[in-house]
Amino acid sequence: MSKTAIFEINGKKFEFPLVVGTENEVAIDIKKLRAMAGGIITLDPGYKNTGSCESAITFLDGEKGILRYRGYAIEDLAEKADFLEIAYLLIFGELPTEEQLIKFSSDIKDQAHVDEDIKKIIDGFPKAAHPMGVLSSLTSALVAFNPTSVDVESDEEMYNAIVRLLGKFPVLTAWAYRKRAGLPLDYGDNSLGYVENFLKMMFKKPTEDYMLNPVVVDALDKLLILHADHEQNCSTSTVRMVGSSHAGLFVSISAGINALWGPLHGGANQAVIEMLEAIKADDGDTKKYMAKAKDKSDPFRLMGFGHRVYKNFDPRAKIIKKSADEVLTDLGVQDPILDIAKGLEEEALRDPYFVDRKLYPNVDFYSGIIYRALGIPTEMFTPMFALGRLPGWIAQWREMRLRKEPIGRPRQVYIGENLRDFKPLTKR
Repeated sequence: MSKTAIFEINGKKFEFPLVVGTENEVAIDIKKLRAMAGGIITLDPGYKNTGSCESAITFLDGEKGILRYRGYAIEDLAEKADFLEIAYLLIFGELPTEEQLIKFSSDIKDQAHVDEDIKKIIDGFPKAAHPMGVLSSLTSALVAFNPTSVDVESDEEMYNAIVRLLGKFPVLTAWAYRKRAGLPLDYGDNSLGYVENFLKMMFKKPTEDYMLNPVVVDALDKLLILHADHEQNCSTSTVRMVGSSHAGLFVSISAGINALWGPLHGGANQAVIEMLEAIKADDGDTKKYMAKAKDKSDPFRLMGFGHRVYKNFDPRAKIIKKSADEVLTDLGVQDPILDIAKGLEEEALRDPYFVDRKLYPNVDFYSGIIYRALGIPTEMFTPMFALGRLPGWIAQWREMRLRKEPIGRPRQVYIGENLRDFKPLTKR
């Protein structure tokens, strides 16, 4: 294969190098195009065909249904590792040794306390405030309590900032939920593991002991792993873009939370439950809605099926489907919404229309089912997504800073008015 690409513009030829990734992905390096071609740029709304960076963190092949973190298959990681191991892998590049994992976990626990003044900030929010708005604000507010900027050249400072955020973020996420639920803010128990402690912080009631269910712990651990990173999606690109201005880690992550909040990104699993609620309100007739989904003239869309990146199947869905089945069986949940979900799943997996188009249930479909079964309200689905995505955001921010990537500054094609004469107010 040629090592260059040649563009011909207005009769002139311009040669650009090809960049080949370790998985043989090929990109045309056009960073000198504008200078060479007299101001000409490329136009790619949504950046669907534009590589914004080179990254060694996550490999995704949507056509083949492949997802790997640092070279490890997501199937192996979800089966054999826990969430903190995955966090360490994503951020630092290798799976931790036993000694490294013990220290990592201990250091995170040491940073799990949140300044009491944070509670004053939470008090300022109305009870009805959306947890994502609360979580974003509290994450950004951490800067006020940790004002020193991180020297990215210092391994120690970088490590301390990372464990500080990993320690405090689960507390803030749980507090965002408890604020809305009218429960007292709880610090959890450092004798527990990361996921176990988070569940206790979320659900412990002041008058009762909280009993951990290993099936629930395992399901949530897997969900967090499956959401931990997903290449250059909207929120991750936002974290890198904000961080490229040398904004700090906390505010960059806060920006990522806001990007994740959008219904086209992190809100997809919430949209699944809302769709199921709508079907239930219409007598729960799944066959009717499967027919509507196949009717191109019908505005109804079947949420949680297919994926804009995975054109074959979502490898994460295969993994989490098993956990969803185990959770529903173990908890014995009787919920017509979940019955409708299972009905849609069974019909889609055998209907030629969906099978031929590879419109299989995706990770959002199953994660919504699990969260619903655990009693987590729909408005908390996206904060749960953010908790899982946190290690990926941190890893991407760290990589971007260590690679000394330039500040993000996209171009545009101007389509506004040409030069006009100014008219005085009396003549307009």
